[in-house]
Amino acid sequence: MNRNATITAMAAMFVCVAPVAAAAERPAPTIDLSQASVGRPPVDFEFARTGEGDLGRWMVVTDPTAVTGFAIEHVSTDQHEDRYPLAIYQPLSVENLAISVRFKIISGTMLSAGLALCVRSPDSYYAVSASALEQRVDLLLVSNGKAELIDAASDVSIRKDRWHVLKATLNDDHFVVALDGRALFTTYDRGRMKDGRIGLWTREDNVTRFDQIEIRPLPNTPWQ
Repeated sequence: MNRNATITAMAAMFVCVAPVAAAAERPAPTIDLSQASVGRPPVDFEFARTGEGDLGRWMVVTDPTAVTGFAIEHVSTDQHEDRYPLAIYQPLSVENLAISVRFKIISGTMLSAGLALCVRSPDSYYAVSASALEQRVDLLLVSNGKAELIDAASDVSIRKDRWHVLKATLNDDHFVVALDGRALFTTYDRGRMKDGRIGLWTREDNVTRFDQIEIRPLPNTPWQ
């Protein structure tokens, strides 16, 4: 190959690679709370619960410790056991994704909060649960309204009244879960539900706040 042909080939390779690199570096879309109405439910969310009892109250509140000064708060006094309130984000239904959220557990009996993934109904989804009571992070499969443990990390540091960052990456049947920038575990579910919505998840009578929700859709898994 002569010198001009080599330069042309290298230029073509650069053109092909550059958009991929740029896409990889693009910041993940963030749910914007700065324009939300304080004291009202956040827009684009639908509210539900797994188990018995009320839905809890979800609203936007001011919080000077939040990134934008605003947060989504869940408040309830309902202590029904195994009751999981959900705020399900409606605009997006994806197969594979990376999602992160800042959360702060303020009070409650079980002191747990996290993310709902692949939500098909309030009785069918995965939950990543962070517990300040037990100092652990669990991956749960909720099926027919009952929660089954898939994997867990114990001896993690989760404190009340402190912001933590929970991240989950779903790619095909792989789950990668991290807390505060530290990878906790990688696990698999061969029978994984392959699409659904995402949501905010908490437990029973917890008062919990959520902030900085970032969602990055990933390519769908190719059919085999």
